Amino acid sequence: MDQLKVKVTEEDAAAGDEPVSPTGQYFNSSSLNISIVAVFESDYQLDVSLAMAAVEKQFLPVSPRFSSVMIKDEKGVQRWKKVEVNLEDHIKTPVFISGLDFYDKHIEDYLTKLAMERLPPCRPLWELHLLKYPTRVAAGTAVFKLHHALGDGFSLMGALFSCLRRADDPSLPLTFPARRQRREKRSTGFLLAAVHAVRVGVNTIADFAWGLLKSSFVEDDRTPVRSGEVGVEFRPLTISTVVFSLDDVRKVKDKLGVSLNDVISGVVFYGMQIYIKAREGDAGRSRAGKTKVTALLLLNTRNIKNYQSLEDMRRPGAESRWGNHFGFIHVSVPFSPDADQVDPLSFVVKGKQIIRAKMNSLGVYLTGKLLEWMRMRNGPEVTARYMYNTLRNTSATISNLTGPMEPIIMGNNPISNFYFMVVGVPQSLTISIVSYMGKLTLAMGTEKDFIDARLLVSSMETSFQKIYDAAIKRN
Repeated sequence: MDQLKVKVTEEDAAAGDEPVSPTGQYFNSSSLNISIVAVFESDYQLDVSLAMAAVEKQFLPVSPRFSSVMIKDEKGVQRWKKVEVNLEDHIKTPVFISGLDFYDKHIEDYLTKLAMERLPPCRPLWELHLLKYPTRVAAGTAVFKLHHALGDGFSLMGALFSCLRRADDPSLPLTFPARRQRREKRSTGFLLAAVHAVRVGVNTIADFAWGLLKSSFVEDDRTPVRSGEVGVEFRPLTISTVVFSLDDVRKVKDKLGVSLNDVISGVVFYGMQIYIKAREGDAGRSRAGKTKVTALLLLNTRNIKNYQSLEDMRRPGAESRWGNHFGFIHVSVPFSPDADQVDPLSFVVKGKQIIRAKMNSLGVYLTGKLLEWMRMRNGPEVTARYMYNTLRNTSATISNLTGPMEPIIMGNNPISNFYFMVVGVPQSLTISIVSYMGKLTLAMGTEKDFIDARLLVSSMETSFQKIYDAAIKRN
């Protein structure tokens, strides 16, 4: 590969010299080192030269941070410093043994290795790995790894989408389903408004207090989805996926009168119970109803209805600003003493009730204020440790993303599917959900040699099938 360098102008250097956001400092600290791995699968073998051109001309200009390193100034403040980018340092084309029909195991092992490695701090915090080997679902695979200090999932996936074009007409912009704002029927009567205000206040106090306890003292139980071991974030990670028909998910949604997120949450919660029951057998039945399993749901805190253009992200005062703008809520995963006899739809209903109550509070806002107060009083390292404990004391993290509505290409390479995974998290299980081209992909990062990844995949498939069958039979 020829040496391809992107030079820095004085204007670029000035634009890149900005402080690292507080959340960016937490994610790149002595306690946390978190990245996002985004996997794009193509129906055709990847054209490396076109992919590199897309990175140079479309990806790098998105944000000065993609051409910057993190440094500390004379006052000890972390800042982004613009540097010259050598694309050869960032774009990798690994070589595997030849002669195989499929390379699923090689690519699975490669993703495990990639998830464990830290991005070198001496150069901009991103890499692109082009795997030109067929699997059973793709002819080639492109894998981006981006440090979470660069931005949240909304910002980083928006940056990656800038490298993509519509397959039907590359001159047209990608379009995304608009986020539907949940509308609640509320009376303007003073009494009902007061009752609602009291409910919000009670939920807020309960959520904020429970979040403090979970982050400081109260750990989840050790279960087949949580080893609870110190240093779990340094252990090998297996990334596996389950693909559902989006039309089938919508059928369940319409039958039950709930949202897509309610259905997905129910599938995940029920799938976790099926998996735990399969691993523990009858021995775990006696404590199943008392098992403490908590999931952290990551929320985009921007007040927007859809993806914004990159120009809008960079505009001062924009609603959809570049950076890390997210919060999280603690959700107690519902469990039943008998996973075989329970109504599968109860997990959708219970999940909806729990999450609605959590959303109907100001807990996320207060938690954000608490983190800011801790940073101002004790510094980013202490705050990062608090966030580490928040993650470690729970069993799983769940995040989701809405993909483009049209088929997409990356440098003329058609993308048949894609998914992402947050890596470096001190948990045994991380889950992400992506919708694209009529498919809903559930990706799971599992602690290797502790969680049986294939059994967990099977449990999620069984969960959805049982929920689907029960919903379709419902009058």
